Amino acid sequence: MEIKDQHRKNRKFRVGVIFGGQSGEHDVSLMSAQSVMSALDRDKYDIVPIGISKEGRWLTGNAIAALSDGETGAYPAALLPDPLSSALMQLEIIESQPASLSVVSELDVVIPILHGTYGEDGTVQGLLELAGLPYVGAGVVGSAVGMDKAIFKYVMAANEIPILPWFMISFDEWTRHPSTILPKIEAMISYPVFTKPANLGSSVGISKCRNREEMVDGVNEAFRFDRRVVVEQGIAARELEIAVLGNEDPIASIVGEIRPRREFYDYYAKYVAEPGSDDESELLIPANIDPALSDQVRALAIRAYKAIDCAGMGRVDMFLNKDNQTFYINEINTIPGFTRISMYPKLWEASGISYPQLLDRLISLALERRKVKENLVTSFQVNSTKSS
Repeated sequence: MEIKDQHRKNRKFRVGVIFGGQSGEHDVSLMSAQSVMSALDRDKYDIVPIGISKEGRWLTGNAIAALSDGETGAYPAALLPDPLSSALMQLEIIESQPASLSVVSELDVVIPILHGTYGEDGTVQGLLELAGLPYVGAGVVGSAVGMDKAIFKYVMAANEIPILPWFMISFDEWTRHPSTILPKIEAMISYPVFTKPANLGSSVGISKCRNREEMVDGVNEAFRFDRRVVVEQGIAARELEIAVLGNEDPIASIVGEIRPRREFYDYYAKYVAEPGSDDESELLIPANIDPALSDQVRALAIRAYKAIDCAGMGRVDMFLNKDNQTFYINEINTIPGFTRISMYPKLWEASGISYPQLLDRLISLALERRKVKENLVTSFQVNSTKSS
């Protein structure tokens, strides 16, 4: 470690940025990664792009163009789960010959910009842990819990953080007993309801349902993306978002608000709607909210963030019931959207931290968290010597 640190003094810090992935949010990840790589200070950092195709192939080189437009200039890559090597490897496969590996670049830290499945759910984080590489964002547990809407709700309930009434359905239950499940849901929840894949983000696969027929369609649509589906009570609410930054002692940004012009803040409204169109949602930073309520929701966001052992960053989405001014937590995005118009960087910019400064802080938090882990004991030997 000392040799690496000494060598690092004579060169720029090497930052691997992972993007793409096998997820319904693949294209969103490409947009976020482009913004991150353009904002990183080139005087401080050497950027190593690492793309993952929709089929799960790892690429480096001109990976953004390869995944976006099918252009050439990218080549197969691999990251080894070996803590003795912090290198991204180029993978060369020639027919009838053994595959060979060569070093592309040593990595000092990794920024996973992978939204959704196989990226935001703890899988890539597990690989980075095995590789002994510092990385931005939540660890395996925080990522997995933040991603899984059902487990997340169980954790919130255990910590007495308010959530809306909800019901979970497994694919097996739905295919075998749909006629018994529907009355159970309707006994617990009134229309309208939202049907959601348990493990996905960016509102992919989410439907607003006003009656049983729409709920059946919504559940079937959600099952296209996951084997478990959450059905959640819909309410007349203001949609608030708070950006959280930090490890053990996190801070919360000012509160933002989203006012959808569509039925809800869906994928189209987030990423497709043209600026100024009737489908574009209104983003209010800061939200027009009473200071006391602002303090309350920011404190609640930090409680939720700590409850799932989140780290580095997280965007906490909350509902404020318009009828009784009660807060409910919706979810925590452990790898929030990172385009320049995304709420997470915009909230911090409005709170006094610019986009490049935010990335610097996130990298520092990743290194801080890794240093703590390196000081932990990872083996245990029983002392068999008997005391006299």
